Amino acid sequence: MRVLIAMDSFKGTLRSLEVAAIVEKGVRRVYPLAGVEKIAIADGGEGTTASIVGGSGRGEYIDVTVSGPMGHPTRARYGIIHNNTAVIEMAEASGLHLVSEYQQNPLAASSYGTGQLIQDALGRECKKIIIGIGGSATNDGGMGMAAALGAEFLDSEGNRLEANGGALDKIVVIKTTKMNPAVGKTEFLVACDVANPLYGKTGASVVFGPQKGAKPQDIELLDNGLKHYAEIIKTNLGIDIADVPGAGAAGGLGAGLMVFCGATMAKGIDIVLDTINIEEKIKAADIIITGEGRVDGQTIYGKAPVGVAARAKKFGKPVFAIAGFCGDGANLVYQHGIDAVLSAVTRPASLEEIIADSPLLIEEAAERLFRIIRAVAPCAK
Repeated sequence: MRVLIAMDSFKGTLRSLEVAAIVEKGVRRVYPLAGVEKIAIADGGEGTTASIVGGSGRGEYIDVTVSGPMGHPTRARYGIIHNNTAVIEMAEASGLHLVSEYQQNPLAASSYGTGQLIQDALGRECKKIIIGIGGSATNDGGMGMAAALGAEFLDSEGNRLEANGGALDKIVVIKTTKMNPAVGKTEFLVACDVANPLYGKTGASVVFGPQKGAKPQDIELLDNGLKHYAEIIKTNLGIDIADVPGAGAAGGLGAGLMVFCGATMAKGIDIVLDTINIEEKIKAADIIITGEGRVDGQTIYGKAPVGVAARAKKFGKPVFAIAGFCGDGANLVYQHGIDAVLSAVTRPASLEEIIADSPLLIEEAAERLFRIIRAVAPCAK
């Protein structure tokens, strides 16, 4: 029996490959001689770099000191695969997790550090850059990122503006003549699973601003700032970004990457699975095991397990998901290629107890699954 274990992380508890190793233990309780391949997967957010670098088989990590979202120096890591493709998670440099709750301020936060990561990758002659843009602390429309690459944002008196959300409404002129010329020679692919426009009722500020610390009055300022930003971009650069789906992702970084880097947006899980060539791994397997910390009705919207299942069904392979626990609507995944879902949690317990016991619970869930498989296919080895 050949088993492919393709797990997303159990957020805040276990990383992808840690979960996969635990699942393998459960498999081997029943089938000690099974051929097992383990890969980490992600949907464009946390763990994307590790998934792609690990899945490529010949990648490396680069550590860089950059400006964090509030301007403080921070260490950020990105990956390079196949010698010339960089894999960046913007949260490494500009993520909400880098800002304490009392410091959160999207008016002051900047995506400058993300631009520094891009700049470093360009300096290493990367010709393709994949960027996951989940988990941002910023609402600057990618202004900071573009400034790090050489774009200039000037006020009515010709002074260069500080690149943050609070400066958006002060921009009068955008100059791109000093941008790194390598940007125009590089392919940018953005992992983005939201379709929010740049501003308005479903835009970056209104929908995502509160979770970044924006108060009601801040949201209005930021939303008006992004609207003004879109107007200046249209006037100065001839690009109409306002209503483009995904422009509002990561506080408008989606817009910034499309405007200043010519980026293409795509579903995060598809980018990851294509880059690690998962279909070749699926074809070599008899059974596919996937999963994440919580499987519920939201899983069908671009999450990793359903992404894996869609690829597996192209080859008629059975797909089973192991979840930390199942929420409302978990049964919807059966319409998207997953044959069965097993919850690791089988008894009443506190969240603290579940987290502490999660390795054993996941291993036992995998063992239960393969005991069922052995019962219905006793000749499998």
